[in-house]
Amino acid sequence: MLVQQILSSKGQQGVFTVQPETTVSEAIKILAANRIGTVLVSKDGKHPDGILSERDVVRELANRGQSVLDEPVSALMTSNLVTCAKGSLTEEVMQKMTDGRFRHMPVLEDGEVIGVISLGDVVKAQLSHVAMEKEALEGMIMGQ
Repeated sequence: MLVQQILSSKGQQGVFTVQPETTVSEAIKILAANRIGTVLVSKDGKHPDGILSERDVVRELANRGQSVLDEPVSALMTSNLVTCAKGSLTEEVMQKMTDGRFRHMPVLEDGEVIGVISLGDVVKAQLSHVAMEKEALEGMIMGQ
């Protein structure tokens, strides 16, 4: 299965981005309001400079206290992004996420963000694919 199929099934929710100077407090309001786990950090809204996740915020809150809420997201974001393309195989994406211990991956086309997929999106797609294969095999066995 390809990443493009996951993006198609997600609909047109869009990608939430913030500027590098956006405060962590402002970013977490966006996360909460949209019930999402990450925002992309981008100067131009197209090319990713980094990603900020709930985990990033919680980790720094635990280490340094609430003063991090007034810092820019650029101070907490992950800037060494692992990305994929819409033609990437979901198995490869799942392996990268598992090995890297992260849950969200930007999808790029010609260097620009076209979507973000989560580990949950990938698992859901894989389960759907396995269910379809199971039904097809059962149909073959039953002679249907």
